[in-house]
Amino acid sequence: MRKCQKNSNKMGRYTLTLISLFILWILLTSTLAWEELITGLVFSALIALFGYSYFTEKGFSGITLKKIAYFLLYIPVFFWEMVKANFDVAYRVVHPKMPIRPGIVQIKTNLKSDVAKLILGNSITLTPGTLTIEIVKDNLLIHWINVKSEDVKKATEIIGARFEKYLRVIFK
Repeated sequence: MRKCQKNSNKMGRYTLTLISLFILWILLTSTLAWEELITGLVFSALIALFGYSYFTEKGFSGITLKKIAYFLLYIPVFFWEMVKANFDVAYRVVHPKMPIRPGIVQIKTNLKSDVAKLILGNSITLTPGTLTIEIVKDNLLIHWINVKSEDVKKATEIIGARFEKYLRVIFK
């Protein structure tokens, strides 16, 4: 009985990985031509076969409506922050005196999952003007083009809090 459950769990994880990769293939190719779909399905199946154990340990059990809603809210928040940061960096580049104060600051996170910390670090890096240098336990070292505060708490509020409030729910 236990072996049957274990095989069922593996199959569920494989299926989740296959479906996720195939959807990603469709989104990246932007076509529904049957040749592309078959190629995508074959590659998704092969990659899922060798990588499903790394993809997820929970299968579909970790997905809830609340997490989906927060993820859907996170996307426009991330893009809005990215647009604002692009304009901020562009302003600094074209300003005659180039008002920058570069430096490395430390921020603290309350996220527990390594994947959540990785996504937080990547979100910070993808907003121009900041670059995540290192993640050590609950601390992220950030290179900031215009350091507004060297205080860990204040820097955390300015840089990380805007993303973390959503990621905390998504990766609960």
